Amino acid sequence: MLRTVAPFARIGIAACVASCASAPLGSDTRAADALAIAPYDLHGECFDLAIGDRLDYRYQSSAPIDFDVRYREGNVIVSPIVRPHSTADSDIYETRVPARYCAAWQAGAEPATIDYRLLVHRAKPR
Repeated sequence: MLRTVAPFARIGIAACVASCASAPLGSDTRAADALAIAPYDLHGECFDLAIGDRLDYRYQSSAPIDFDVRYREGNVIVSPIVRPHSTADSDIYETRVPARYCAAWQAGAEPATIDYRLLVHRAKPR
């Protein structure tokens, strides 16, 4: 969960998450090793996902960070996955709403170094 910030700062954070990305390994894979995140800084990766697509994610961090997966539905940001103050997690999330989903890592007062991998498994056409 993100720390409390002024409403305009939230818009800036959402825009940053939507625009931030490391060099893709493929259209459906993103990964980083030893990525440094400064105190209170944010790093994000985004994918356009359809209903039934699955986002396979895993990460570890040198210090506690806030991690979430989010998407916008109208004027609301929905976060189906929230891992506050975590140093590692992995799971596979199946989408129920077609949208642009962003995975975001935010450092706290302590800087962090993260390793992560995101892989999209596309739903099979029916």
